[in-house]
Amino acid sequence: MCGIAGFIDTRAGSREEELQATAWAMANTLRHRGPDDGGVWVDAACGMALGHRRLSIIDLSPLGHQPMVSACGRYVVVYNGEIYNFQSLRSELESGGYVFRSTSDTEVMLAAISAWGLAAALERFNGMFAFAVWDRQERCLHLARDRAGEKPLYYGWIGPVFLFASELKALRAHPCFDSEIDRDAVSSYVGTGFVPAPLSIYTKIRKLLPASCLTVKPSLAGATPAPVPYWSMIEVAKSGLEAPFRGSDREAIDALEALLREAVRLRMIADVPLGAFLSGGIDSSTIVALMQAQASRPVKTFTIGFSEAGYNEADHARSVARHLGTEHTELYVGPKQAMDVIPRLPLLYDEPFADSSQIPTFLVSELARRRVTVSLSGDAGDELFGGYNLYRAGRALQTAFGWMPLCARRLIGKALLATPLSALNFWLAPFRRLQGRFGRVGSIGDRLHKLAPVLFAERSEAMYLALMFQWKGQQRLVAGNPAPSSAMVNWEHYQELPDVTHRMMYVDTMTYLPDDILVKVDRAAMGVSLESRIPLLDHRAIEFAWRLPLRMKLRHGRTKWILRQLLYRYIPRVLADQPKSGFAVPISAWLRGPLREWAEDLLAADRLRQEGYFDWQAVRKTWTEHLSGRRNWKQPLWSTLMFEAWLRLQSGRCLQPTSGLPGKG
Repeated sequence: MCGIAGFIDTRAGSREEELQATAWAMANTLRHRGPDDGGVWVDAACGMALGHRRLSIIDLSPLGHQPMVSACGRYVVVYNGEIYNFQSLRSELESGGYVFRSTSDTEVMLAAISAWGLAAALERFNGMFAFAVWDRQERCLHLARDRAGEKPLYYGWIGPVFLFASELKALRAHPCFDSEIDRDAVSSYVGTGFVPAPLSIYTKIRKLLPASCLTVKPSLAGATPAPVPYWSMIEVAKSGLEAPFRGSDREAIDALEALLREAVRLRMIADVPLGAFLSGGIDSSTIVALMQAQASRPVKTFTIGFSEAGYNEADHARSVARHLGTEHTELYVGPKQAMDVIPRLPLLYDEPFADSSQIPTFLVSELARRRVTVSLSGDAGDELFGGYNLYRAGRALQTAFGWMPLCARRLIGKALLATPLSALNFWLAPFRRLQGRFGRVGSIGDRLHKLAPVLFAERSEAMYLALMFQWKGQQRLVAGNPAPSSAMVNWEHYQELPDVTHRMMYVDTMTYLPDDILVKVDRAAMGVSLESRIPLLDHRAIEFAWRLPLRMKLRHGRTKWILRQLLYRYIPRVLADQPKSGFAVPISAWLRGPLREWAEDLLAADRLRQEGYFDWQAVRKTWTEHLSGRRNWKQPLWSTLMFEAWLRLQSGRCLQPTSGLPGKG
């Protein structure tokens, strides 16, 4: 795992020393991603500079140093990630006469590109990656990102200079950087809690979409061709639904087990200590079970516990670890330890990001890094195997209300939103059967308030946006931008899928997964120089998941049915079926208590009015309602607070030193 950065300066007269100095400055802002080694390569004639920071995982010797030049001399690469099937690719290349000088996957990547061409090599890579390849013969730069979007890559033209990097802080280190904030991005961010690709928080910078490749030529300064996809999630979804798995339940479980065992095995290849995050839920327990079944010694597992009732899963994780025989480490975190992370978040995430589970994710990464350099996780199970309660709730709402005239649905929606949460929770508390659909009884009112806007939707895509966006009814929250952007997904593709549940899973896989979940894990782990690996995002597992009929994901009121059946083969049902509270922290209560002064300062009316990004009156009204207890506005408030905390860092910044990063001294 590493950090990459670079640029093409098309202005005449670029000196090699200046190019090197700027590339080093950019790369060294990413030292947390690669503390073991660093390097720079320049082509002064083209104004080309590549920078790299290395976290040594495969081949710890200097032979794995980057930037790396191909044996033929044509290609130069800087690369962040892992090619998990590098050993089989290496064997194939060796059979064709290639002689390797290292055991690194980077050299295999370069050899594959040299032998087969970039497009063919990308199709054969099984891994997580973001890389930049400079073609010295054609004088062009290729940027590529993995299929699921595990590894980040930002890029853009700032006048005559093309910039790219793993994180925005590296781009800001370039003298030409333009920090104009994109109000479209702000509008989408406050709705979702993340900035959806291809947007970034800056007007002139974009995120490379997953499963795509971008080619830039210095001779065409300012021109950015559209990224070219080399793998398509919508095609995977459509072909899977058109040719579904036809075998029995047992055959499907057997096939999934074989696939995931292989995905886990490949991700256990490392020349450094390796472990896994274990929350005790279905996904992480399945990954750890498959790891332990293939390991020669106890797997190192890690979990974070909280003292607050309803937020602690450490006891359950400990029981799973004991049954599987792992070497388990847990850390109980008090409110002060968790809240001490909050001031670090704007620098860690580099653009506004408001998934509050970023706090425990950072803490468990910090815990794991004390003993391992690589950690596997169970992320993506919800999106691929129907794990979110929202899928069932959305389907139930469509079934219950889809037949109604729009005017009738709107009346019901208005009535729900007008009813205080306390009243909804009181009236519905006796209906324990609702727990399975809407979560904990205490949160039924919150869930109904969140689902109520669906009743206002005229079309299915509007339903999805109503479920996703956090600022309900605040269409004009962002000054100068009337509504959050709906361009985060191709809605024509959305309509091509036949079922509302499949549509929601597809959109989450295209947006929420890469732009929230994977961002959260990547920045938290890399903030402490820990590599995270996600077996469920093996592209073969994704393709198989879309072939599974919906009844193998949602059955008898249970989510992730097939993953549960697989896990039952390794741990008792009583352990597998424990209720899961989610990897969360009690932000709602903290905002009314120990975080109140911090939040009040960031949400001060004068500050909001002067900045001019938000409708300050709407924000203050929401804040007042939350403090009173009449409403639980933790999500929209947390989004606003994380933006304001980020903005404060930007407005007062000199470029932050590496030592300011969480986990680095």
